[in-house]
Amino acid sequence: MKKVIFILIITVICSCGSRKKDIANDISLRFDSPAKVYTESLPLGNGRLGAMVFGNPDVETIVLNEISLWSGGHQDANREDANQYLKEIQDLLLAKKNKEAQALLQQTFVCKGSGSGHGNSAYGEYGCYQIFSELNIDWDDKSEVTNYERVLDVEDAVAYVSWNRNMVDYQMKIITDFGKDRIHVKIKSSKPKSINLKTSLNRKENAKSSVNGNRLVLEGQLPYGDKKGMKFAAVADVIQNGGELSGDGAKLKVSNASEVEIVVYAMTNFDYGYKGLKNTDPLAELLKISKPTTLSFEKDVKTHTKRYSEYFNRCRWRSLFENKGEKITTNERLIRYAKGEKDPELPILYFNFGRYLLICSSRPGLLPANLQGLWAHEYQTPWNGDYHLNINIQMNYWLAEMTNLADLAEPLHRFTAALQDNGQKTAQAYYNAPGWVAHVISNPWFFTSPGENAGWGSTLTGGAWLATHLWEHFRYTKDTAFLKQYYPVIKGAVEFLNSILIEEEHGWLVTAPSNSPEHAYITADGFTGNTCMGPTMDMQICRQLMYANIKASEILGIDKDFAGKIKERVKKLAPNQIGSKGDLNEWLEDWEDSDPHHRHVSHLYGLHPYDEITPELTPELVAACRKTLEIRDDGGTGWSKAWKINFWARLHDGDHALILFKGLLFPTENAGMDYGASGGGSYPNLFCAHPPFQIDGNFGGTSGLAEMLLQSHGDEEVIRFLPALPTDSDWAQGEVKGLLARGNVSVDMKWNNHRLSEITLLPNVTGKIKALIPEGMTFDSKKFDKAEVVTIDAVANKKLKIN
Repeated sequence: MKKVIFILIITVICSCGSRKKDIANDISLRFDSPAKVYTESLPLGNGRLGAMVFGNPDVETIVLNEISLWSGGHQDANREDANQYLKEIQDLLLAKKNKEAQALLQQTFVCKGSGSGHGNSAYGEYGCYQIFSELNIDWDDKSEVTNYERVLDVEDAVAYVSWNRNMVDYQMKIITDFGKDRIHVKIKSSKPKSINLKTSLNRKENAKSSVNGNRLVLEGQLPYGDKKGMKFAAVADVIQNGGELSGDGAKLKVSNASEVEIVVYAMTNFDYGYKGLKNTDPLAELLKISKPTTLSFEKDVKTHTKRYSEYFNRCRWRSLFENKGEKITTNERLIRYAKGEKDPELPILYFNFGRYLLICSSRPGLLPANLQGLWAHEYQTPWNGDYHLNINIQMNYWLAEMTNLADLAEPLHRFTAALQDNGQKTAQAYYNAPGWVAHVISNPWFFTSPGENAGWGSTLTGGAWLATHLWEHFRYTKDTAFLKQYYPVIKGAVEFLNSILIEEEHGWLVTAPSNSPEHAYITADGFTGNTCMGPTMDMQICRQLMYANIKASEILGIDKDFAGKIKERVKKLAPNQIGSKGDLNEWLEDWEDSDPHHRHVSHLYGLHPYDEITPELTPELVAACRKTLEIRDDGGTGWSKAWKINFWARLHDGDHALILFKGLLFPTENAGMDYGASGGGSYPNLFCAHPPFQIDGNFGGTSGLAEMLLQSHGDEEVIRFLPALPTDSDWAQGEVKGLLARGNVSVDMKWNNHRLSEITLLPNVTGKIKALIPEGMTFDSKKFDKAEVVTIDAVANKKLKIN
């Protein structure tokens, strides 16, 4: 295998002078003081390397991350005899003895061993995602500073920090280099020889820091239960212009320099080929790298911005309002927005920031974005910073296709395929079934077993949900080579689902045992439980993936017999049901919710992200979804509010979607662990507050904004323009370019006074597309007196105008 060395470079040069451009409000995060906590820091990343800039002019902390740095390792978590108890558990459920079924499941059908350690497995076999290290810059002069400013430019992926101390101006610029896979920090002062500092690499545990000549060295190894796990190392070189460089214990001291670069190389021994850990010594590999001898920031930043912009500029949303507003801190903007003040560029900033975060945390060939993307300051991240398969990792990628970042979903697709080997073993151990299964949680070691608790750990459609993303990628791209490559993954998930379905009293086919993610019901006899058969979301996922398998089989011209069998089975799946309150039932029976305002709204999966429930085709079910959302209310965790934006957009209710968006942006300072149904919002740096920080809310919120602007779901994939535009004056006018509709059609739109004025469609493939032409607009020389769906024979790369 070809050896690859990953490099993290942090370049520090001190310089005064202003930024080269005035950074607009819709592409910038602003602060007027250093970050006190990481939820005020400026996040940077290039898909593998991450940095969080605190911007402290006394003792600066830059938190460094590498997306593969995990403790733990492969875990033998399957109970090999679990399938012996499957029929007994199913029979108890069929007999409506849910209490007994759940008790037996807890005894016999959860994972073996400690599982995820209840979300705390930094020292366990499951492991957790962790901070790589801190780069500290300790300035000699700690006197008072003035004119402090800290800005993140999400258009160029550059962070700036500037201040004045003792009549000397300082500016620090930071990038995570997309060109050379490294991080640079550049500082410049208005007075030569003004840089006096000490710098070091630090980690609180499982690593040691030292100085080797003029190099900082960090070397460590994380635990794997009671064994040794992943190795990691970093080497930092300091290059100065003028002045002196000397060692000071585990630090390097810079005296009287005019410019300084700190160049940090970092790597782990994780095998991105998904073969575990490589038998390599990261430090030995790093020491082979020649020490940089010249300062290169200004040259490198141009290449960096060009590479990053190739992703970011594919899709742009801009306000057409002339008054762009004053340059105030992002936190102040959140506070004013929560008070009802106007800020037409804040939704656009959130949209831009969400795309920025995905570009920065998901790179083809590497691991997917985790619960925190790739940003973590902790040694024990919340919920291990892992891959939750009951919505969270999926929500991370909802925006990818529709905001023209489809290629950045490759890590999710590859990860899904990599779950198959362990998933087949788990399917055999627990269900004696063919195909593959993954339950609720996973990690870079491809954990597929049920969780350690029956209350949440037995949801069995996590892997199937992941497989739906493979089909959705095809719907957006129409890439038959991709579909052929990943068809076996879809088929394997369908084989499993088909095998484990049982027939209940109505003659419907249902999953069993399972649960509706993390929620509980109350039966007529007062039992509060989780274990059940045929929860609504399971049945919706079964329908979606089975239909996908059938259609993929037809497109590829393969597996006709298997597709025929699935066609018959899918007809018997338990249908969506409307309950006595007019809402959509979450379970097979019309049980009471143990928490009517629960954060998960899993039974509306058929409304979003799936599309079997639409205003055009299923109005009764749409009304039931609306009633469900009214009962659940507009509270919830950050990511829950994000999901509800998507729901209301699919209901074509832009005003209610905006209510949820404003709730998602509600400013919170609560960095603690709040598992209640309320409290979600945004931190000062726009990180989503569950709380604590979970990045899925950022991605889900961005997806919701995109759904408000463009939709193309449903069997016929009709393109609908501004389907959920709010009536609020902030949204009266705007322009968006490069949104992607299913069928691989790029869409540009401009609107004024809430009415579309221009639409440009650019098909990327030849074929038929359908579009809802808005009332009063003209297409193909015909003016439409009322909105009408038209079928267009599209030619690849030939623009279509609607005006």
